[in-house]
Amino acid sequence: MNYMGRLFNFYLDASIHVAFAVVSLCMATSFLFEVQLESHLFYFVFFGTIINYNFIKYGIEAKKYILVGNRYHKNIQFFSFICFIMACYHGWFLSADTWLILFILAIFTGLYALPVLPRARNLRSLGGLKIFIVALVWSGITVVLPLVEIKMVLGWDVWVEVVQRILLVLVLLIPFEIRDLAYDQPELRTIPQRMGVTRTKVFGAFLVVVFFGLTYFKDVITEIELIAKGVLFLVLGGLMFVTKRNQSKYFSSFWVEAVPLIWCGFIWILVYLL
Repeated sequence: MNYMGRLFNFYLDASIHVAFAVVSLCMATSFLFEVQLESHLFYFVFFGTIINYNFIKYGIEAKKYILVGNRYHKNIQFFSFICFIMACYHGWFLSADTWLILFILAIFTGLYALPVLPRARNLRSLGGLKIFIVALVWSGITVVLPLVEIKMVLGWDVWVEVVQRILLVLVLLIPFEIRDLAYDQPELRTIPQRMGVTRTKVFGAFLVVVFFGLTYFKDVITEIELIAKGVLFLVLGGLMFVTKRNQSKYFSSFWVEAVPLIWCGFIWILVYLL
């Protein structure tokens, strides 16, 4: 593999791509609610996401994570350590209320990653539940956290957005669930294992419809939000249509995770055009 190929794989394996996706959803919240967020929050979310995801992927067993024998994983470990330092620096500037929300979300993350159940190593082992935990944490990080940081009242429209963000993440996780059918143990009972690929895609399409329909439940709907979520509705619907069990190498890990980046970029263009 050439140098650029190795660098690209490191970009994905070290969770940099998913960190950009999470930050993009934070920026989308800023645009949709027409608020200005501090750069320290964006940086903290970016570096914190890298630490969190790399720990979940590589550090469930502390001994395994500390005593790394593979050079490639050592590089990811060192990179994660640098990100930890950067997250601590930017986290210093966040408010106490923001840290309270982070503590609550950290509990959910811990339940997801650490062994807390007698018949399962962690909630991640319960396939049908894990994607809901991930969606809940993503919505908290990308909607609640930014608005709490600027001391905005969490009114009706905010909670509608929280539900929409949960649905968005659930839909984005479906291609991963379908891809992992070849690797997941039968006892995990993931949604595709229970419903089959076709029904899971239909379920995802239903979630897309509910996602867009909830927009009209908001008290204040801007033209930008209506257009942005209408386009996202079409993109997510198309995603459910093209998702297959046998996927190309980067379909889920790059293209699906790129949807929040592309959507945020589209909203940014709308903001400056309208």
